[in-house]
Amino acid sequence: MNTNATIEKMQKMRLNGMKRAYESSFETRNQDTFTNDEFIAWLIESEDNGRNNSRTERLLKNAKFHYQASLEEISYTGDRNIDRNLLSRLSDCSFIDRNENILITGCTGTGKSFLATALGHQSCIKGYKVLYYNLGKLFQKLMMAKADGSYIKELNKIESHDLLIIDDFGLQAINNEKQMILMDLIEDRNQKRATIFCSQLPVKNWYDLIEEKTIADAILDRIIHSAIRFELQGESMRKKMKK
Repeated sequence: MNTNATIEKMQKMRLNGMKRAYESSFETRNQDTFTNDEFIAWLIESEDNGRNNSRTERLLKNAKFHYQASLEEISYTGDRNIDRNLLSRLSDCSFIDRNENILITGCTGTGKSFLATALGHQSCIKGYKVLYYNLGKLFQKLMMAKADGSYIKELNKIESHDLLIIDDFGLQAINNEKQMILMDLIEDRNQKRATIFCSQLPVKNWYDLIEEKTIADAILDRIIHSAIRFELQGESMRKKMKK
């Protein structure tokens, strides 16, 4: 079989990573540096890397992050109160396998959303399905789903994600309708999936957000129990960047 026919078959079989590596081998003339077994192994590894990269790109796109962030960009200056050792342990994303929640609190601009997004980005790289939502918009989406009869379907879609990031938790009080939606969300994920919550309010004040106190107890017990916490401090990172 000639070279062009081989390339065409790779393309037909959607072996795009292998195809690119095979084509590049003629430009770099590196085939002579491999044994036959090594060359085949290199082609297979190139295909595997290509598929992993494509999967990561797809997961990042579907996560709906507002911007890019990575753990390597996190600032650990003394006044921020970020435990570097803890964050390093979280970087393997095993907290997702353990279905653990992470609570990130702090004043405006301290980097809560950035930290959550960086953890979400790392989770996508590790192959996990992630979904990012502002709580207000998530409520809007699910209230519309209730109205058109697709509520259970939407809940199931959210529940299918390994990691859900809920940003801006506590910007407004959670009334009767919203508290039941939140209860459904949390109940679906409790001890089955991981969730990250970001809030300007200290965790001790979350109880006051939910009108019905018996429901507040049920929701917060599921969210807070055994959760990993980051309480960010210091000057606004946005202000620091403008200086």
